[in-house]
Amino acid sequence: MDDIAVATKNQAAVGEKVKAFRTARRMSLRTLGEATGTTASFLSQLERGLSGVNISTLMRIAGALGISLTDLFEEAAPPVGRVLRKHERPALPPAEGYRKMLLSRRPIRDMEVYIGEFDPGGSTGEKPYSHGDSHELFFVLRGEVELTLGEERHVLSAGDSIEYPTSVPHKTVNIGAEPAEVLWMIAPPTSVADDLDKYLPRAGS
Repeated sequence: MDDIAVATKNQAAVGEKVKAFRTARRMSLRTLGEATGTTASFLSQLERGLSGVNISTLMRIAGALGISLTDLFEEAAPPVGRVLRKHERPALPPAEGYRKMLLSRRPIRDMEVYIGEFDPGGSTGEKPYSHGDSHELFFVLRGEVELTLGEERHVLSAGDSIEYPTSVPHKTVNIGAEPAEVLWMIAPPTSVADDLDKYLPRAGS
């Protein structure tokens, strides 16, 4: 597929998909423009099928939306009820005492969900981190963990949950004597394609 083909074939369909993914993420035209080196005016015309676009620009748009380029050209709707088996979960390269896996199936649309496993003393890292400005629900499946939220510290056990903006720096530590397991549910998604590409199929899946 070359640049001319993008400008003349399925132009309206591609624009509609850009808009659908952008609005699902509550991302403004200006924000997407700043993230991709384009403008709100250009993106508005693209979404309405009034402007063509080259592959390099589409790749930047897809990356900022956390999807792949092929997601913008896929004609069939994603199947309903897609099962993800436990052994199929894409995972980050394991860190000492901590493993994080992606539960949402790509392309991620309205919500992203991750599961984390912590050995005793394991944590998400030395420092708290933040990402975007979305809504995050943190749920403890098993064990006892300490969640740092800005200047606050919360001790949570199996069955406990807490909600917070993703813009607040946060960090999780397993303070119990047994392994811990937690869920992160984020809406709208904050991950870009480069983030999601780090989650790889596990050996033997």
